[in-house]
Amino acid sequence: MTALLRIAEVADRVGISTATVRYYENIGVLPEPERAGNGYRVYDQRTVEQLEFIARAKQLGCSLDEITDLVTAWSGGECGPVQDRLRTLVADKLTAARTEIVELETLTQQLQRAATALEQHRPVGPCDDRCGCVTTTTVGPDASVAPAAIPIALTNPPNLTADVGDVPIACTLTPDQIPDRLNDWADLLHGATRLPIDGGVRVELDDATDIAQVARLAAAEQGCCRFFSFRLTIDARGAALEVTAPTDALDIVHTAFGAPQ
Repeated sequence: MTALLRIAEVADRVGISTATVRYYENIGVLPEPERAGNGYRVYDQRTVEQLEFIARAKQLGCSLDEITDLVTAWSGGECGPVQDRLRTLVADKLTAARTEIVELETLTQQLQRAATALEQHRPVGPCDDRCGCVTTTTVGPDASVAPAAIPIALTNPPNLTADVGDVPIACTLTPDQIPDRLNDWADLLHGATRLPIDGGVRVELDDATDIAQVARLAAAEQGCCRFFSFRLTIDARGAALEVTAPTDALDIVHTAFGAPQ
């Protein structure tokens, strides 16, 4: 006979509070537990496993609604449907996380430049164009020295020494979707400067380019063309997107993102 556990024992095994266990029961994420003769809640090992699964979903940033849906799939006893749901959720959250990284790095650079400008010049009278209140222009002897670029890996770089079977040069978009994707890149990178780099192209973005949108589109692109690798750098020169790929795919890089000028 399976040993039954008290609520405190379940909570202790999973590393949560008893109040959390009750909360999950109240909102329907956990089924109503059995009751012992004395009226106390009792649980089996399956409940412990279910709570561990919920904890994992929370760790991955899933919302309560998403967790409820996942638990429904998990309760069926088959891993496949759970993997299918998690795969979609994880891909979406990975894209969102990468975008947030880009936005935070951009803000960090702006704050660093503002902090430097605020310390280097204190005008007598109203603010001027060097005080840092209305501009982040750096003054002083180091003004012409560009800080080191901050590379932001938007995707996992492909293994350029791997067999083609490991990193296939293929796109999962349908033929009617490809022109729209190319147009998206053309519109977003309009006016950018292209420079050659090893294995690809460096696209130097102008000030009007939406960097967050670049990150989102790069993540979507790598989702369908896994042989691409994207890196966004932000420094005193501005922002740039570096796109690399295996040698056999360089023509595709130039078609999608423009050839070096």
